[in-house]
Amino acid sequence: MGDVWAWLLFFFILVALLVMLVFQLMCLSDLEFDYINPYDSASRINGVVLPEFITQGVLCLLYLITGHWFMSLLCVPYMCYNYRLYTRRQHLVDVTEIFNLLNWEKKQRLFKLGYIILLLFVSLFWLIYSALEDDEESL
Repeated sequence: MGDVWAWLLFFFILVALLVMLVFQLMCLSDLEFDYINPYDSASRINGVVLPEFITQGVLCLLYLITGHWFMSLLCVPYMCYNYRLYTRRQHLVDVTEIFNLLNWEKKQRLFKLGYIILLLFVSLFWLIYSALEDDEESL
């Protein structure tokens, strides 16, 4: 039963990451269509970037602690990319360069979104599999 709770926790953490990325994409789209000024857009995105990185690191650590090595290995490239962005100080959106880098920022977040959706489906599969396995054992 504990494995089901772990997968449920992983699922909700992945949904939180998905919400953070969709929020960033919405801010970039609002900026592209001139609904919001560059300062507000950059400050909203920059406020979510570090919690996204921390949440991803916690998720990878939880996979390691619970012994789900395959899922932990799937998280490593995303976490390494975030670490590379952070060490090069490219993780925050610059207000003065946001229009020049708008397409790059959107592509970057769309790629992250696709990766998180892939992890979400794999996690959902293992959640259902664990629930069915526990149900068979109780019979």
